[in-house]
Amino acid sequence: MIDNKKIKARGKRKHKSVGDFVFDFANYTLLAALTLVCFYPILHILFASVSDPTALIAHKGALFKPLGFTLDGYKLVFKDNSLLNGYKNTIIYVGLGTLVNMVMTILGAYVLSRRDLYFKNFIMILITITMFFGGGLIPWFLLMKDIGLYNNLWAMILPTAISTWNIIILRTAFQAIPRELEEAAVIDGAGQAKILVNVILPLSRATLAVIFLYYLVGNWNSWFNAMVLLKDRQLFPLQLLMKEILVANDATATSIGSAGGVVINSAQSANAFRELVKYCAIVVSTVPILMVYPFLQKYFVKGVYVGSIKG
Repeated sequence: MIDNKKIKARGKRKHKSVGDFVFDFANYTLLAALTLVCFYPILHILFASVSDPTALIAHKGALFKPLGFTLDGYKLVFKDNSLLNGYKNTIIYVGLGTLVNMVMTILGAYVLSRRDLYFKNFIMILITITMFFGGGLIPWFLLMKDIGLYNNLWAMILPTAISTWNIIILRTAFQAIPRELEEAAVIDGAGQAKILVNVILPLSRATLAVIFLYYLVGNWNSWFNAMVLLKDRQLFPLQLLMKEILVANDATATSIGSAGGVVINSAQSANAFRELVKYCAIVVSTVPILMVYPFLQKYFVKGVYVGSIKG
């Protein structure tokens, strides 16, 4: 018979020692401090984006609450045709670019994961070299221009179609799948395409989710290729316009004037609103990508772990 007293005794939690309490307290304190350090910049930008522009430009130091309340900055942002057009371009580049990224990376990783691939090690060496060496910016630009990837949609997609690091992670995840499952599929008459779609991909969902997020965030934040390869302002992505606002501090990059029903009467007010628009533009460009993280966060540790445990 089962001794209920023993079961209850085992179920009781052990008393923590003083050392355990000190260790837990130190851990929680450190984690709380790290959380505050990471989360406060977001709060600062959010509070600043709804603050009164005159009070904001006069304020120095940390910001723990909005200085007044106004949505005039967001009105200016959404009335600015260049920013709205940049938003549309970014969505197109991110959507089409991430699709191309995933297709090319999956196909490349699947081929490189095949055990009977000829010259497999040599091919991997050539691919890995591209992580450490490049031809330089000017030769790269001339090459892109000569092959027609200049000032058009594909200039933002094809030059970054594959990431070497991502293809290595996904290849490793594919190799970790038991070979017996593939052999069973072959016995059932499946070809390479069916093995990839029906066997490999369903078992690699966690790694695929991580790779998808890497590409999504990378494409969303991309501005350098646009700066080099695009000259038509109508093709500029949101991040390149953000670069003009935040780095170049170009007053012409935003429609500061009478846009959005907001009247600006002096140079000082224009500077104040320009500062406000910076924060509003950051919020507008950051919120969409932040909304994706909660849905894919659970795949992070598992996906990267699976893709890195095997050489």
